[in-house]
Amino acid sequence: MGSLDWIVLAAYFLVMVGMGLWARTKVKNAKDFFTAGGAMPWWLSGVSHHMSGYSSAVFVAYAAIAYTTGINIYLWWACSISVALVLGSRVFPARWSRLRQRLQIISPLEYLVTRYNLPTQQLLAWSGAALKIFDVGAKWTASAILLQAFANVPPLWGVLLIGGVTLVYSVVGGLWADALTDMSQFVIQIVAGFVMLFAVLRHLGGVSALWTVWSRLPASHTQPFVGEYTATFAAVYLLINFFSYNGGTWNLAQRFIAAPQARDARKAALLSAALYLIWPLVLFFPMWSAPLLLSHLANPSESYALLTRMLLPSGLVGLVLAGLFAHTMAMTSSDANAISAVVVRDILPALRGNRPSLSDLAQLRAGRICTLSFLSLSMIIALSAGHFGGVMGLLILWYGALVGPIAIPMLLGMLGIFRRSGAPAAIASWAVGAVAFGLIKFVFAARIERLPGDLTTTITVAGPILSSLFVYIGVGLVWPSTNPAADTLIRMIQTDHAPDAESVPCATK
Repeated sequence: MGSLDWIVLAAYFLVMVGMGLWARTKVKNAKDFFTAGGAMPWWLSGVSHHMSGYSSAVFVAYAAIAYTTGINIYLWWACSISVALVLGSRVFPARWSRLRQRLQIISPLEYLVTRYNLPTQQLLAWSGAALKIFDVGAKWTASAILLQAFANVPPLWGVLLIGGVTLVYSVVGGLWADALTDMSQFVIQIVAGFVMLFAVLRHLGGVSALWTVWSRLPASHTQPFVGEYTATFAAVYLLINFFSYNGGTWNLAQRFIAAPQARDARKAALLSAALYLIWPLVLFFPMWSAPLLLSHLANPSESYALLTRMLLPSGLVGLVLAGLFAHTMAMTSSDANAISAVVVRDILPALRGNRPSLSDLAQLRAGRICTLSFLSLSMIIALSAGHFGGVMGLLILWYGALVGPIAIPMLLGMLGIFRRSGAPAAIASWAVGAVAFGLIKFVFAARIERLPGDLTTTITVAGPILSSLFVYIGVGLVWPSTNPAADTLIRMIQTDHAPDAESVPCATK
C-alpha cells in the first residue's frame, strides 16, 4: 500500500466514526439504541440486513474455497441464503416486527420468558452471547489477515485498528449508527467490487472473459458440488441459513424488529435475498478467476488481497480494502448491539432479581458499556483464533454447528404448529445439540476425520442442528406443554389482527 491508499483508508475510518457521532443525536433512549425506535425504513433495514450477514471473512476463508473449488461456494452459501430468506419471508420477519409493536420488546429473546420460561430464556441468552464472541473474533481475524497481506501490518495492530474504529461508532450511535454506516459501507463496497471486477476483466481480455474464463479453469470449478461441499452439505447449510438469516442470528432479527410494520419487515427480507442472489456474483468472479492470474498459490486465503495488489494502482487498493472492511465492521457492530440488547433486557433483569428495574437512561448507559465489553472480548478471541481452528474453524465448524441449537427454539417457538413444544423441548433441544457438537468435535473427532473428506465437514455441521430439530419436535409430541399465555402470544403475532398485548400475562418479563 502506498501513501494514497493509506489516505483513502484513513478517510474511510474517519467517515465511519463521524457517522456514528452524528447518529448519536438520534439516540435518546434504550429503544433508539437497540431498535432504532422502530422507525427504520424497509430499504435501510434490507441493506443493513445484507451487510450484517457477512464479513471480510468472505474475502479470506471463502476466497480460498472459490480459488480451490470454484462456483460451489456461490451455490451453498449465497444462493442458500437467498432461498432461505425467500422461504421465511412470509413467516418470520413480520412476527419479529409484531413482537416489538405489541409487546414492546427490544431484545430478540425477551418474548421467550412468556413463550417458555425464565430459565430457558437465560440458557439461550448466556450460551448465545458466549458463542457470538467467537464468531465475531473470526471476523476480526479475517480483517487482520487482509491488512497484513496488503500492508504487512501485524495481526495485533490490525485487530486493534479495525476493532477500535468499530467500537467507537457502535458505542455512541447504537443501531442507528450501525444501519447508517451499513448504507454508506454498502455504497463503498459496490464501487470497490466493480473496480476489482473491471480490473480482472481487463487483465483477462475484456468482458468476454465472463463466459470464456471457465474453459480455462479446471473442470471441477464449474461443478455445483465438489469435495467436502456435497449436495448433503449444501442442504444442511440451507437449513442453518434458514434459521440464522430469518432471525435466529440476533443481529439479523433486530433488522426486522426495527421495521415500522410487518410489511416493511417482509420487504426488507426480500431486498436482502435479492442482494444475496446478485451481488456475490460480482464479488466472487475475481476469486474464481484467481487461479489463472495467481497459479499454484501456497495460501489461497490471500488470493483476493494479492489480486488487488497486483492489478490496482495506488489509491484504488485502499478503496478496495475499505470495501472489504465494510462487511466486517457492519457485521460486528450489529452483533455487538444485539448482544448488548440481550444482556441489558434479558440477563441483567434476571441477575437483579426483585430489585427495581433499571431506568431508561440506565439501560442506555448499560447498553454502551456492554457494547464496549463485547467488542473488546471478541478482539481478544481474534488474537487467539489459531487455537479454535482459524477463521474457517470459527466460521463454519463452531458457529455453523452451534447456531441451530439456539435458533430453533427461538424461531419455531413463534409458530402455532409447535405450540406444544414448551420449555422442556427448548432446553432438551439446546442440550442435545450442544452435546452432539461436543461429541463430534472432541470425542469422536479422530474417527470422523478418518472418514472421506466429503463426510467430515457435513457431519460436524449437520449433527448439532439436526439433533436439535428432531428433539425439539419429538419432545413436543411426547411431552406436550400447555401454556395459555404462550398460546395467546403466538396468536398475537400470527396476523396483523390479533389480541391486545394486555391479554398476555407478563408479556416480556
